[in-house]
Amino acid sequence: MACNANKAPFLRSIAKRGLATNQCPRPLGQPAEVKTTVLNNKLVVATAEASLPITRVSIVFRAGSRNESYENQGAAHLLRTATNLSTKNSTAFAINRHIQQVGGSLSATSDRELVAYTVETTSDQIDTGLRYLQDLVQPAFKPWELADSVPVIKSQLASVTPQVRAVELLHKAAFRSGLGNSIYIPKFQIGKLSSESLLHYVANNFTPSRCAVVGVGIDHNTLSGFAQNLELSSESGKSDSAAYYGGDARKDTAGVISHVAVAGQGGSLINQKEALAFAVLKEAVGAPAATKRGNASGSFGKALQGAVTDAAVSFSALNASYADAGLFGFLVSTDVQHIGKAVDALTRALKSGSVSANDINRGKALLKAALLESYSTDSSLLHEIGVQGVHTKQVQNIDALLAAVDSVSQQEVQEAAKKVGSSKLSVGAVGNLANVPYASDLA
Repeated sequence: MACNANKAPFLRSIAKRGLATNQCPRPLGQPAEVKTTVLNNKLVVATAEASLPITRVSIVFRAGSRNESYENQGAAHLLRTATNLSTKNSTAFAINRHIQQVGGSLSATSDRELVAYTVETTSDQIDTGLRYLQDLVQPAFKPWELADSVPVIKSQLASVTPQVRAVELLHKAAFRSGLGNSIYIPKFQIGKLSSESLLHYVANNFTPSRCAVVGVGIDHNTLSGFAQNLELSSESGKSDSAAYYGGDARKDTAGVISHVAVAGQGGSLINQKEALAFAVLKEAVGAPAATKRGNASGSFGKALQGAVTDAAVSFSALNASYADAGLFGFLVSTDVQHIGKAVDALTRALKSGSVSANDINRGKALLKAALLESYSTDSSLLHEIGVQGVHTKQVQNIDALLAAVDSVSQQEVQEAAKKVGSSKLSVGAVGNLANVPYASDLA
């Protein structure tokens, strides 16, 4: 069968493409204004203007790995592969063929709390994109397709970096289950999850009250009509509240490099003030060097400079805020001879519970720059409004967010630092662990 893309005259296609490139509703780099509506079924719809003639739409569900039980561990990971599988209404071949013909793309992402399906097309082809995006929320999980996905899943697991594995183990040590569930399927579950268990997981979590439909470069009324026509489950899936435990989770491997993640209790999204205070704290203590080959500006970097002087060390601050819990700490990688000194130095900085006024001011400036960038780039804006919409049922404009950051006081940031400093620590470690201290040694 001939491709429909070849039926239009070549010169007409070039003319349409040239016209599309001249239509930029929002100047590049300018933060977007966001419109938000909550439908009668509690589904959230949010839209913003695009800076490029590309339309992006995401359907976001609170269906991440924290909702898995022991029996269906890995279900959220398999949902990420659903974009390559058949649905109840379309075959995998039909979806790929039609999306490719209009020059679009379909993708899926997931984390511990959210699963998002996203379509990207030129603005004049979004109808085709929405048709197949709608299909993705009704997966079929045919057994033979699940079996064919096993090599892909094994390849994905093999490509996980040791730093990511350390953070995964950190969550396991901190929360055990729920938020402790990995975003990657356990090896013992590969090929074991049945179609029935996956469809049950979808029915419990793909519900209107746990969903947000967000778009960049699409009319708000058009997207609201699309959202109203989504066929979603009427089940009332619930997430267990997170309980923080603390402790150790370690995986010893060959080599001379160690990767260690250490964290205490952070801020939750329920308390916006506290979440913003931890966001400022992350930028304040984990600020990188302001110039190439310069010294790190934050207290984490300064602590390392005094403790490890003759080895290459990579580090970053960690701040993970979830609906009802959070983690705050650091991730560090270096050789086995120096990992103990590096972890001890960073832990002392983490537990000091003190942040200078200059660090806080710098942290606010860095956080506001990051927010401005996320609201100025279409792809990151889509992610930002999706997260806000599905968690809080509203999306704040950039001016309101910047004002909220400015309103964070020095005392609030100090209280956040004291909270993590006084909490029981969790440790996730991967690599040569001969000199890696345990959480009890860091108390």
